[in-house]
Amino acid sequence: MLGVTVLILVIAVMTGFDRELRQKVIDFDAHILVSSEDVFRDWRPLKAKIDKTPGVVATAPFVQGPVIVEFHGRRLAPMIRGVDPGQEEKVIPLQKFIKFGKLDLEGESTVLGIELARKLGVSIGDKVTIYSPGNVGQVLDSIKKLENAKGEEEKKAVDELRDVILPKELTVTGIFETGHYLHDSEFLLVPVYVGQELYGLDDALHGITVKTDNPYGAERVKQEIQQFLEPPQYAQTWIDMNRQYFEAVRLERTVMFFLLFFIVIVAAFGIMSTLITVTVQKRHEIGIVKALGANIAQIIWVFLGQGTIVGLFGTITGLGLGMTLIRYRNEFSHWLASTLHIEIFPREVYQFSSIPAEVIPHDVAIICISAFLICSFAALIPAYFAARLDPVKALRYE
Repeated sequence: MLGVTVLILVIAVMTGFDRELRQKVIDFDAHILVSSEDVFRDWRPLKAKIDKTPGVVATAPFVQGPVIVEFHGRRLAPMIRGVDPGQEEKVIPLQKFIKFGKLDLEGESTVLGIELARKLGVSIGDKVTIYSPGNVGQVLDSIKKLENAKGEEEKKAVDELRDVILPKELTVTGIFETGHYLHDSEFLLVPVYVGQELYGLDDALHGITVKTDNPYGAERVKQEIQQFLEPPQYAQTWIDMNRQYFEAVRLERTVMFFLLFFIVIVAAFGIMSTLITVTVQKRHEIGIVKALGANIAQIIWVFLGQGTIVGLFGTITGLGLGMTLIRYRNEFSHWLASTLHIEIFPREVYQFSSIPAEVIPHDVAIICISAFLICSFAALIPAYFAARLDPVKALRYE
């Protein structure tokens, strides 16, 4: 029962984890990301070519990179994503993620992830200060110029340095929640021109996001797009960018299945040892039944039936308990966290706001049938030895 319960629960959670991870990535990340080791300066002709590629639904320009955000003395280093809301909405449905406020990226404004907003303590209408590493080169050049300047030149150099390091103040117009902890805690959305200003790009971009007609067919579209690209430009699908996550989940799911299946095997050995004990205890009765004419098959079915009933009821009970735990998994997790202060699913680690789960009938069938067959086979061995018992030896000392 416990073996089947744990197997069903863990496999369902791992399957749901894989599904939710893929869905969260697809929802907030583009199907294909066209980027470069440098920046895209003459990007409009390339965008036009990508738009005409078969399988491409929409494209949008973006600027993305780390910044320092400050609010009332709190400083964090998240990522900004500079987007054109009109074009980006066709690639990624940002509007559906807005939890508070609205998706307003007009002027000096920003939309934050809900976890980032919580850490900073900001709400709608607050102004956050953004410091960008994009002008570090200019800052160092200005400092050198200041070191070598004298008199009027020194005053001029100080003014230039002040202009370079002057931070950007943005008004928070919205807070989004994707349910993916990494996105909700690491991203600020800003207008694309603000991102260009912060990184000193002028009209250049960091890349172009692409939406395809089928996210699982993005590899084919990527091959088409790569014909337009020249090194150091490159294209990546959403699977390429998150391959390590998907591979880790797939491997962990497979390993967990085999490890936890040993619980069922241990249970089978428990059934076997119990039945062996019964055969020793019932040695006299087995001898009498055989002396009365019972054949080997009849004796085998007595003990095999006992093991089969234990395996059947254990499997059915385990199935019911496993499905119940899957249904109330989040409530159980919250109870453990509030009552016993045991956090079994920390959001910071697993990047989900709740425990995902997906029950696949094929997996459940494999677990239940395998558990039943193993328990039945475990009963077969002591049943066979009981049937082979010589009634003369069994009744010799009676």
